[in-house]
Amino acid sequence: MAAVKMMLRSFVALGFLALGAAAQEQKPAATLAELQQRLAQHIAQPRFSAAFWGVQIVSLDTGKTLFENNPQKLFSPASNSKLYTVAVALDRLGADYRIKTSLYAKASPDAVGTLDGDLVVYGRGDPTVNARLHGGDIYKALEPLVFALTNAGVKRISGDLVGDESYFQGAPYGSGWSWGDFENYYGAEISALTINDNTLVASIKPGSRVGAPCELALQPATAWLTFSNRTETAAKAARRSIHLFRPVGENIIYVSGQMALDDAGSTEDVTMCHPAGLFVLLMREALARANIEVSGKSRTVNWLGRQGNPLETDKLVELGSMGSPPMRDLAREVEKPSQNLYADLLLAQVGEKFRAAPDVRETSEDLGIRELNKFLSEAGVKRGEVFFEEGSGLSRDNLTTPEATAALLRFMSRHACAQAYRDALPIAGVDGTLRNRMKGTPAANNVRAKTGSLRWAASLSGYVTTAAGEHLAFSLMLNRYHNSSPNRSSRDDLDAIAIQLASFTGHSEP
Repeated sequence: MAAVKMMLRSFVALGFLALGAAAQEQKPAATLAELQQRLAQHIAQPRFSAAFWGVQIVSLDTGKTLFENNPQKLFSPASNSKLYTVAVALDRLGADYRIKTSLYAKASPDAVGTLDGDLVVYGRGDPTVNARLHGGDIYKALEPLVFALTNAGVKRISGDLVGDESYFQGAPYGSGWSWGDFENYYGAEISALTINDNTLVASIKPGSRVGAPCELALQPATAWLTFSNRTETAAKAARRSIHLFRPVGENIIYVSGQMALDDAGSTEDVTMCHPAGLFVLLMREALARANIEVSGKSRTVNWLGRQGNPLETDKLVELGSMGSPPMRDLAREVEKPSQNLYADLLLAQVGEKFRAAPDVRETSEDLGIRELNKFLSEAGVKRGEVFFEEGSGLSRDNLTTPEATAALLRFMSRHACAQAYRDALPIAGVDGTLRNRMKGTPAANNVRAKTGSLRWAASLSGYVTTAAGEHLAFSLMLNRYHNSSPNRSSRDDLDAIAIQLASFTGHSEP
């Protein structure tokens, strides 16, 4: 390491060019020593003097560490946390595992199709009941449940339609989330009865004349959320300034600002309080469309309502059910778009699968984190290198090391679910959160990696094949970096390293 430090001082003193756009025009590094020099030069640039770099790059073929910097220091991984959550979900549940949503009643329908009593829709955290995966139609997503009822001969429900979200115990938010996250799509509430990613699309269009309020609408249409319209239509070519605000714990969206008369309009994803309630309302409408009458009310029940005692499903009749896509597909839905809600639903799913007995003192999240820590020990991750509160990385208190992340990647490269794990990752220049990054470089269609971004944290960890055909795992974390350049982001600084690895023509061993 003394030699590396000497190289760092030499490069800074000489003022060599940084990696990045200019580095892409360099001849690729041909030896390990040359690669190490370039990487050392990159992270030692003066603009990173107040920042904190963590790097570990290892060969999956030889086991050798090619380069590292602060590998055992704790960093905020941001959404690199999802690498851990998806890994434990695949390991503990399997790539073929499906999440089941069931329909329960105290008895089967009678000869004329009347269901005596309540119909319980019992959710277990399927994240895919949404319009996005069903051609933009939320009722298509609910069709399997409706078909299950019609197949069971149900034509009328004499009691209530009950949405039961009690399978998960705990708060509807991940531990360590910020209050400022709750009204944004990436901070949607966690529920065992998740619907439409627990968001709705708010559309804003100018009114019919200057001075008139703007026109507001929700998709799917529902009264579960309401607007307080404080907007105004401005003169043509006026600057748009629309602001949406939903107070925590409320289902009123306050919309203020102005929009020009000739504005084409805008849309924004909005979250809601208690999404299970929306699930029941939409389910009731889906039943009505199938001519299934519900005589009673629509209501919900959660773990607090059941006081920690789960629904006694063995004493009920399961009239039908629907399953989610298999875990290998859910992993992709988590990783590629970096979907926070889905990640935390999977962590809760793992937790509940390993709950020994009902206990209101232990949340689904607590149990999921406990199982994650057991899994990491089995994967060879050193104790004291991973401290997670939740599964998505939205918590600013999640901590891990580059060494732990690289160890996890190595372990999963040999795992029975290795292909599913790798396929779930975004591909540089192709899809997911990497679709617009590293295009036109040797990393494009090569690097498969998870991104991560919070205000003071950026990360990129995954797999790359070098120009010489060697397979590498890497973990890159940049914390506490204030970027003052409008033309360059911390993503560029992470990508520059990945591009160098993809271009490398040498080998980790002579």
